[in-house]
Amino acid sequence: MLNVLPFPAINPVLIEIGPFAIRWYALAYIVGILFGWWYARRLVSNPRLWGPSGAPMRVVDLDDFVVWATVGIIVGGRLGYVLFYDLGKFLAAPLTIFEVWHGGMSFHGGFLGTVIAMILFARSRKIPVWSLIDTIAPSVTVGLCLGRLANFVNGELWGRPGDVPWAMVFPNADLQPRHPSQLYEALLEGVVLFLVLRFFTHRQLRLSQPGFISAIFAIGYALARIVSEFFREPDIQIGYLAGGLTMGMLLSLPLLIAGIILLVVVLRRPVPAPAS
Repeated sequence: MLNVLPFPAINPVLIEIGPFAIRWYALAYIVGILFGWWYARRLVSNPRLWGPSGAPMRVVDLDDFVVWATVGIIVGGRLGYVLFYDLGKFLAAPLTIFEVWHGGMSFHGGFLGTVIAMILFARSRKIPVWSLIDTIAPSVTVGLCLGRLANFVNGELWGRPGDVPWAMVFPNADLQPRHPSQLYEALLEGVVLFLVLRFFTHRQLRLSQPGFISAIFAIGYALARIVSEFFREPDIQIGYLAGGLTMGMLLSLPLLIAGIILLVVVLRRPVPAPAS
């Protein structure tokens, strides 16, 4: 127990006025969506990233897409958690599905919800679907980072027992020192993935290759999530699956395979020459 760090007792509620309360978890979603909107606008506004043909969408399109993205994230994330992680509990008490303030969001569900929103929106505006996904993908990494930090503040989704110097005893778990796996995920899925995508969006006109950034995002997130799952305690209602896999690993494998296939297809196409 000498190597155990004290868990920081941060109130999950940032501001509370009577019945009105703002939680760090909700704030993470709000800031993540606003940052994603701002960053996507910057990508579209930079003509050097798109080649001679320019960006296939306008900044105003992204302004309109914010609402679509918000609905896709919240609805998809919640339904994904209900279906993938605790269906029996929600079937027994269906109204708890709407109690999103208690947590319980799935990235993979939110990802699917956002992809559906992007497909529908792109078709309605006659924007190439892959180009829209390429623009939005780098923008969500900060939201992923903030969401994992909010999980840490809430003392949820803790890690497996470990003897590393930074192990912590989570008050909602037990007395065993555990990995702060939420911070690992915030670093890998948020900071590292953002830097990787930033590198690719700002060189060799990769944004002019529809699907390239989307493929890098899919591969990068899947690998980051799979690595993090080796340190994260599986959800108690699911536990370990066959072969020691977790639900997070299982859901990330199709994303990894799809990303690799998409990358191979995209790399067979020539990169547009830069404008003189």
